[in-house]
Amino acid sequence: MGLDYTEIGRRIARRRKQLNLKQAVVEERADIGYKYLSSIERGFSIPSTEVIMRLAKALDTTPDEFLVGTSRVQDETWRNTAEYLRTMNEKQLELARSFLQWLSEQDL
Repeated sequence: MGLDYTEIGRRIARRRKQLNLKQAVVEERADIGYKYLSSIERGFSIPSTEVIMRLAKALDTTPDEFLVGTSRVQDETWRNTAEYLRTMNEKQLELARSFLQWLSEQDL
């Protein structure tokens, strides 16, 4: 299985945009050269494992979010939330569902 560096670059860009960060800010946080992130995000440069690790730290995620499209941090959050839901009775679950529906409609 080969790595798709264009897709890895897209994932990095997506995460950066989710955090509303400019490329220069991420480059500084990750201690990588000027315009290198742009080249990675467009799939023109192949980042080393060390650079992937630094970018993950700078973007507050795990390297697997970039490499395979999933994040252990997200998975852990889902598991923790599911644990709360498992312990709830029907009334509590209905209230939680209503709250989640309301929350999803909010522009936060």
